[in-house]
Parts: sequence; structure tokens; C-alpha cells
Amino acid sequence: MAKKSLIQREKKRQKLEQKYHLIRRSLKNEIRKVESLSDKLEIHGKLQSPPRNSAPTRLRRRCFSTGRPRANYRYFGLSGYILREMVHACLLPGATRSSW
Repeated sequence: MAKKSLIQREKKRQKLEQKYHLIRRSLKNEIRKVESLSDKLEIHGKLQSPPRNSAPTRLRRRCFSTGRPRANYRYFGLSGYILREMVHACLLPGATRSSW
């Protein structure tokens, strides 16, 4: 299980990303529309003014049940280890286990 502080930090990043999403998108659209380099640099400076944790690249997918940050399957929202356990326990309909 991941530390509670790391999970809370990730939730805080998600809230910040949602808060600044429209601002970032509008500034990026302005950069595309403007022709002169000096105007682009000015808008780029505005784009750097929001907090760093509001950038979508800072977000990390975590396992829904354990909070594990690695080996996550997007479709299920679970890490590979938990997914394997749930498939073997027949808790996921339609998922088949592989054995060789």
C-alpha cells in the first residue's frame, strides 16, 4: 500500500490540474494563433506562471485499491499484481487467466 501522504499529494495535483486546465489550453491556443516571436515569448512567460504541479505531465496514475504507481492497466485502474489476483479469484467478468 502506498503512503497516505503520496496519495494525498497526487489528489492535490489533480485538483490543481483541473483548476488551471482552461487557462493552459487558452494560452496554448493563443501561441498557435500569434505570428510574431516576441508575442509568443510573452505568452509563453504567462504559461509558466501557474504552479508547476498544475501541469498534466506531473500526474501519475495509481492503482485504485493499493495506490501503487507502477504497472497500471488503464482499462481496469488496477496494478498488474492486484489485477492478476482478482482474475484468479474470478472477480473480473470476462477476464481469462493465462497459464502455461
